Amino acid sequence: MDQNNISNQTPTKPRKKSSLIRILFRSFLLLMILIFLGAGVVIGGFCYRLMTDLPSTEQLRNFDPPQTSIVYSDDGTEIGRFFIENRIVVPFARIPKRVVDAFLAAEDARFFEHPGIDFLRIIKAFLKNVEAGQIVQGGSTITQQVIKAMLLTPEKTYYRKIQEAVLAYKMDQYLSKEEVLNIYLNKIYLGHGAYGVEAAARAYFDKSISQLDLAETAMIAGMAPAPSRYSPISHPQQARDRKAYVLKRMFELGFIKPEEREKALKEELNLSLRGRQAILAAPDFTEYVRRTLEKKYGADILNKGGLRVYTTVNLPLQSKALEAVNHGVRELDKRQGFRGPLKVVGRREIDGYCKQLSAEYGNTPPANDEILEGVVLSVDRRKSEATFCLGSQRGIVDLADTSWAKKVLPDGQQAKMRRLADSLTPGAVVVVRVIEQDAKTGLYRLALEQDPLVQGALLSLEAGTGHVKAMVGGRDFQASQFNRAIQSRRQPGSSFKPIVYAAAMDSGFTPANVVVDSPMVYDSGPGAPVWKPKNYSGKFNGPTRLRVALAKSINIVTIKLMQQVGVQKVIDIAQSLGITSDLYPNLSLALGSSGVSLEEMVVAYSVFDNLGEKLEPIFITRVLDKTGNVLEVNKTTKKSVLDEDTAYLMVSMLQSVITEGTGQSVAKEFPNIPLAGKTGTTNDCIDAWFIGFSPDYVTGVWVGFDDKKSLGKAETGAKAAAPIWIEFMKELLKDKPVKHFIVPKGIVFAKIDAATGMLASSESGRAIFECFKDGTAPSQSSAPKQDVAGAGLDNFLKDDFGPSESDRSGSSDAEKTVDLESPSPSLGVEH
Repeated sequence: MDQNNISNQTPTKPRKKSSLIRILFRSFLLLMILIFLGAGVVIGGFCYRLMTDLPSTEQLRNFDPPQTSIVYSDDGTEIGRFFIENRIVVPFARIPKRVVDAFLAAEDARFFEHPGIDFLRIIKAFLKNVEAGQIVQGGSTITQQVIKAMLLTPEKTYYRKIQEAVLAYKMDQYLSKEEVLNIYLNKIYLGHGAYGVEAAARAYFDKSISQLDLAETAMIAGMAPAPSRYSPISHPQQARDRKAYVLKRMFELGFIKPEEREKALKEELNLSLRGRQAILAAPDFTEYVRRTLEKKYGADILNKGGLRVYTTVNLPLQSKALEAVNHGVRELDKRQGFRGPLKVVGRREIDGYCKQLSAEYGNTPPANDEILEGVVLSVDRRKSEATFCLGSQRGIVDLADTSWAKKVLPDGQQAKMRRLADSLTPGAVVVVRVIEQDAKTGLYRLALEQDPLVQGALLSLEAGTGHVKAMVGGRDFQASQFNRAIQSRRQPGSSFKPIVYAAAMDSGFTPANVVVDSPMVYDSGPGAPVWKPKNYSGKFNGPTRLRVALAKSINIVTIKLMQQVGVQKVIDIAQSLGITSDLYPNLSLALGSSGVSLEEMVVAYSVFDNLGEKLEPIFITRVLDKTGNVLEVNKTTKKSVLDEDTAYLMVSMLQSVITEGTGQSVAKEFPNIPLAGKTGTTNDCIDAWFIGFSPDYVTGVWVGFDDKKSLGKAETGAKAAAPIWIEFMKELLKDKPVKHFIVPKGIVFAKIDAATGMLASSESGRAIFECFKDGTAPSQSSAPKQDVAGAGLDNFLKDDFGPSESDRSGSSDAEKTVDLESPSPSLGVEH
């Protein structure tokens, strides 16, 4: 082969290498294209998912968070709140600039400069966190915080963080800065159940946001990032440090002057944490309002709708009502004797228990008449006094201050405490009342107390309007939310008798009519023992005028009167007066054997006071929605259910109960003030009642045990319930002009013989004036020396109608005449 041919063949190998390189390059290009296309698809898919997965920002423009419903008393004082989130929305225009400045200084100083995301802040936060080796600063703007709270879940992922940033930018374009701040300041949680700046201002300082000073504003703004950590209640020092930080930032940003900062730094904040305290002003009343509103509007609107509820309750009267009930049941409870210590701790545990009390009471000295728990440190037998630990304080109980504390013997009798050591030993935990502090020794003089087991209820309404001014459903709402003024059904005893007499007056009887008080025997049916009703005194009075019979609460006359009028007539009258509970159609109803509520009885008596017109009790006067629209207005409505002349006869007869009957203890406390009312005591003194009224107010009181055990011997309506009524009515009638009951035109007065009820004559032993419906006054005079019918009946059937157990109890004559009642136990009748 020649040389030329050889030279022409040598390049064949480089061509193959070049071809391989081209293939590899093309493959690499293809791979890169595929990678970029894949990345594009992934990124596109991510972006598509991100954009399609973003929640709508439309709800931000229509910001409408759950709002607190607020309840007000008759003078506009807040008494309660109902909420899921305790929030009171305030328009941005009404939020002070200083509040806005404080939150910007604390959370987002460049808020008005960045587009929803602050990249500069993110970089600074990153560097600080790297330097610290942990997360010490966040980079979220106020806009991002709103997005996080309003639109996103709380999960911590990069995907959610990207969503937050995108939405923040979008929101910044969609809403104005002021609109974003409006959402933020009304949405943010600021601890202790407060959402938004207005609720926080009221919660911590009992002020509106517009009333806060600089120090208070800085404290609230400082809580924004971590309300529990910076709580002035739980962590006061951290809260003070955070307040100082906010003031420092406000100064650095030019929001405040140096002297303002210094003044605010030195200011000690006076916290007034609201919450349970608000509802404690009128707990039973507020809870009744809550149930009424929830039934009408539903729980969702009540707890989220921001209702404004205006009620009839008067706080000074409500406070007095609760005080009177508690005082009354305490006094009654003391009459039952001392039940002993709450518990006894070992001698080695006394110091620990004192430390426990110190933590509970703090260093605040106890006030006079304050009732609190203490533990006995020692008992001095020679001085007959016990030394108590009241936490950081010490006190002395002397035997002279335990006079009520009789020891209950196994047979139920009571023995006077002769030595403190008989009932109190070191380690005994008991309830005491502070009398005063000895200026020399610093020791507190204490009196022995005990928490009552008995319950009480009170309801008072304004006669002319039906407005309920005070209501107590029990002695301690925190211990029991059962409302005994509304929900309980208890036998009213003799307080039901006026309804029987009203039916009689409506049927043509007069207060001067005479019914013979004499023994009665009723057949109770096959196999049942006969019913032999008795009077409380165990005695019979012969011919008795109806006015006297009601005043003295004579059982037999009331039963006979009902028998003549008819049971159904009494039931009809009771229902027309406002009794809605079921009434048993038998003669025992005359003695109050059917259970009714205190509210029903107060409404019934108010018909007498209103001369026959029935007014529905009003608790709520008006309700507004969160925008101020009126949802309801409750005005006084009157319905005539009883002839006005009949109603007045009842008023007059019930005045006699006060002046000469079972309610004379009331007359002694209110001399020359026209009042009317009726006591009530059930069988074995299980329930005690007093319902009474002035021309303007009707108030009822009930006292009893929830388990329906006896209140004790001689614990009648006059002794157990009337003192509570008296204490409350003194406050209600204080400084009010004396008013007299109105006498209708159809009422006439005539002088009658007190013994016979006939027109008085020269032969009458005692003549009195009596009121009558026009045309019903007696037309005949008493016959000379007319015998009194029924004389000598006291010993008739003496074995069957002897003195009741109450008469054998050794109670005083005054107590015996308090409520002359005692029905047959065979029918379970209560009087």
